Amino acid sequence: MGKGDALSGSLSFLSLGELLQIIGNNGGTGVLKIISKYAPHPGVIYVAKGDPVDASNGDRNGTDALFSLFGWTEGEFTFSEEDVEKKNVINKNRMEIILDGSRMVDDGKIEKLGPVSFKKVAKGGAGKEKTLPVIKGPFVDYMYVVDEEEFFEGTEIVNEGSYGNWMYVVLEGQVEISKETDKGPIKILRLSDGAYVGSIASFLSEDTLRNTTVTAAGRVQLGMLDSQRLANEFAAMSAEMRAVVKSLDNRLKKITDNVALIHADSDGMGKILRGKKAVIEQGKNEERVFTITSGSATIARKTDGVHVPLVELAAGDFFGHLPFMKMGHEPHSASVFASTDLKIAPLDATRLVKEHESISPSFRNITEYLAICISVTTMIACEAFRTASKKSPKKG
Repeated sequence: MGKGDALSGSLSFLSLGELLQIIGNNGGTGVLKIISKYAPHPGVIYVAKGDPVDASNGDRNGTDALFSLFGWTEGEFTFSEEDVEKKNVINKNRMEIILDGSRMVDDGKIEKLGPVSFKKVAKGGAGKEKTLPVIKGPFVDYMYVVDEEEFFEGTEIVNEGSYGNWMYVVLEGQVEISKETDKGPIKILRLSDGAYVGSIASFLSEDTLRNTTVTAAGRVQLGMLDSQRLANEFAAMSAEMRAVVKSLDNRLKKITDNVALIHADSDGMGKILRGKKAVIEQGKNEERVFTITSGSATIARKTDGVHVPLVELAAGDFFGHLPFMKMGHEPHSASVFASTDLKIAPLDATRLVKEHESISPSFRNITEYLAICISVTTMIACEAFRTASKKSPKKG
């Protein structure tokens, strides 16, 4: 390891996706350089506070360069911590980048420069084989763990429709998230070391209804978090920050519900946007953030020329651009459609960013993890919509 290098090693030991997760989980800022004997020039990724902001690979730059580097499966890397004075030209969430890059390699859309290993496969619905995204969390802060429990393969840790007021963190192993639909249960994703099981609402209320089933995928060890400590930290936040955190939690729950609805009735989902007008268009620059005072707004991502409804927001929810919430939604990756009676009020984004930086690292990890889960579940919803659309008979 050279002077100033915070991390170095071989891509045969750590893949680019794993590297980005490690750097991201630690909120690293610096330059990741990759050298491959199959490439004439090194690949370079610039990272700010855990997220890639720019990249270069020969004559490629930005997102195109970053995705091309997922094909480098053999070589050496170094990550040096340093100030990055690069304009942010990559607006995707890092988990979305990792999943997109890995999928494009598997689909043959990215040139492979070395031997390729792995594909995590689990059984999906109707006996079909299905690849499930695996989400890792940050390093566990054991000061928040008050008890540990061990579960074995196939054990249902949480049952959809049950009540609970606790939150777990995965200490070791993996759990599988699934949801019931009219066509039977569907497997959505897996959570690995450092990921959280439960929701913000679970430690704020004694009667929180669980909206998914969580099953041990092999032997898994979970740590129960200190609910009282987290509740006290939440209570110490400003009213605006508490509303943002609760709205974030609500987004994840609703988009997970919509994954099930898409599987059950993709045609019916299209009716949700009828009579609504776009107030923020996908891909357009929008730096403001708002809270809904009355009416509703729907977040939708354009996929294959069709807007896929993801989340319906109501009074108390927020929408717009918050720099610390990279969840793969508006404004860069989704539009906001308003009901005719929508009324909003502006929020002070600068003040929210400053407050977010001041809350405890553990609570900050939870909010950033929720944003990552929203981003990944959004991709799952859009992929489910594509699959359902292909199976649906053409009408008219």
